[in-house]
Amino acid sequence: MDQGGSVPKRRAVLAAVVGSAVLTAYSIAGAYQILVWNPLAAVPGASLSEIYAALESAGETLGAPRVIAWSAVGVALAVVGLIGTILERAPRPRQVVSGYLALLVLAAPSHMFVAFTGGMGIADAFATSGGDHAPWGGMLYAASGLALLALLALALLQTAGLQKRLRNA
Repeated sequence: MDQGGSVPKRRAVLAAVVGSAVLTAYSIAGAYQILVWNPLAAVPGASLSEIYAALESAGETLGAPRVIAWSAVGVALAVVGLIGTILERAPRPRQVVSGYLALLVLAAPSHMFVAFTGGMGIADAFATSGGDHAPWGGMLYAASGLALLALLALALLQTAGLQKRLRNA
């Protein structure tokens, strides 16, 4: 028997654990995409240290401090969401899921913003395009797109459930 909403709380905490893991993975992968994978794909045959040296000699940068700060903020948001869910007396699983999905949706434009400096640095230093050269950036954006679709589906389900309740009232 459910004692004071423990089943919904367990579901909410589970959702927060999964959401935190996904958001943390996104944040770390996003930083690697900008600082490691994309430069290596943009300049095939060069080592990462050679790429960084060439960027420095050209007066360019990948914006590493900003990228690391972006990643740290993503991890911090994941942890804060998890702790907040654990401390909440009666968290609602759907709200927890929606919150993490919204953070994943917002991760894409913020990643694009923070990647701009590095992309332009690579483009200027190596006379190439500033876009993603490694496939992982596209995968991150696809994950954010899927999160947006899931968030919209949750909203539609919520709206349909509310309409049904209003009709039955």
